[in-house]
Amino acid sequence: MDELAVILQPAAQDMEAVDRQLREQLRSRIPAISELATHIIESGGKRLRPTMVVLAAKACGYSGTDHINLAVIIEFVHTATLLHDDVVDESVKRRGRPTANTLWGNNLSVLVGDFLYSRAFEMMVEVGHMRVMELLAKATNVIAEGEVQQSLNRGNPDIPESEYIQVITHKTARLFSAAAELGAVAAQLGDDQRKAISSYGLHLGIAYQLLDDLLDYRGEAALIGKNIGDDLAEGQPTLPLIRSLETGNADQRLQLRQAITDPGSIPLESVVEIIESGDAIAYTARRAQEHADLAKLALAEFPETEARASMLKLADFAVSRAF
Repeated sequence: MDELAVILQPAAQDMEAVDRQLREQLRSRIPAISELATHIIESGGKRLRPTMVVLAAKACGYSGTDHINLAVIIEFVHTATLLHDDVVDESVKRRGRPTANTLWGNNLSVLVGDFLYSRAFEMMVEVGHMRVMELLAKATNVIAEGEVQQSLNRGNPDIPESEYIQVITHKTARLFSAAAELGAVAAQLGDDQRKAISSYGLHLGIAYQLLDDLLDYRGEAALIGKNIGDDLAEGQPTLPLIRSLETGNADQRLQLRQAITDPGSIPLESVVEIIESGDAIAYTARRAQEHADLAKLALAEFPETEARASMLKLADFAVSRAF
């Protein structure tokens, strides 16, 4: 059993129920929908977001079964965003496997993404909790805004760190936050506890994305689910690039600007050399650690349970994957 599986062990039994429900809810009278959706859902992802729902529900003392459906809903929303992302980014591989848009084309990928969104909202109605619908409606809207902003930032070397943090907060961390808060909603906790566990998810999501930024220049494709250098190839100014643009010499800044505005014009090896010559890697890791620490702090008032211990360890894992 790998390190992450050990950390998430308290959620393992419930996640088996989540997997069964995922497959049940993927059924459609149109076989291509089920086939395409199953392809991406079973493509080797860590299922962190639905696991977050399960762990948060347990940490909040919930003992019912609604969290199973809530975890499925979160996974459907996440999978829909991946399908749409791969079309927008013209990706050909995800986690070492051909993307859905490569196998079935852009049209079907977008439409099946829409199917997953609509199935998620159909399941929300079945749960019958207004707070669930409100929370996820807002989350999906914010995620869409983050996607648009990231697309607009492509090829722009002048994005400040604050704006980039805002983008990843919307695009990535917001769904982690919603997943954690759903556990508290299921347990019918008060506003303060819901906000605290939501804050945990938010900061965990930011930390996790910042490490993905770092791994894009130092990691392995199997670890992050994409090819090394993908962000650079798409002209995406992530934090290691932003920091290097702030601290590099004039020649380095010129090369990095060209790498962002004209993807492929500067070899990845040259960009990595510039990034590693300064403090961009250490700086990105430090910023990720700050958010991991804030995530753990948000759980301070929750009782000591196996689920809470797993959530604390998950925050540590999120910032140790590169090293």
